[in-house]
Amino acid sequence: MEILASLSDTIHAYTGLSPAAFVTILSLMIGAYFLVSSFFVHPDSIATTEKSAAASAPAAPPDQAPSPPPALLAEPVQMGEMTLEELREYNGSDREKPLLVSIKGDVYNVSRGWLFYGPGGPYHFFSGHEISRALALMSFDPNDFTDNLDGLGPDELEVLKDWELKFEERYVKVGRVVKSGENETSEPELSSNANVHEDAETE
Repeated sequence: MEILASLSDTIHAYTGLSPAAFVTILSLMIGAYFLVSSFFVHPDSIATTEKSAAASAPAAPPDQAPSPPPALLAEPVQMGEMTLEELREYNGSDREKPLLVSIKGDVYNVSRGWLFYGPGGPYHFFSGHEISRALALMSFDPNDFTDNLDGLGPDELEVLKDWELKFEERYVKVGRVVKSGENETSEPELSSNANVHEDAETE
């Protein structure tokens, strides 16, 4: 109590104010100081804040798969018959060519699914290939990029059938894969048979 009385007397002696008035005025002055100082920021503080924000900012996302050229969004063009070697040219490496895949020999234009089958897409490895066995086995092994279904069970063949139906519903069938020489006439064989027949007649 003596300390408070002494403090009250000191305040009144130096300021002429009562202790309550002095505390009120002091509080108002401190509040005004912080209010005004909040409008001004030291340059060093700004630099520190920017560095902290840069450090805590998330890393830039990786490059996305490039969007398809407008030409690939046009109505798919019928490709006709092609060999597996020709099919491989439509794997997305040439952005002016459509994306093609083959299922059981039927060629589908999957360009509208560019985000999946284009460069960087999760199924990009399928583009330009015959993928029947790979779909049946849900495999990304290049050895399964074939139409050879030997050894597959009923469940795997059913999976392939489901995929085939999905492709038929979503994508346009634009051609057919033929084995090299399949669409060529076997004239040498005919000639050989003719010679054998002539030899038989001579005898």
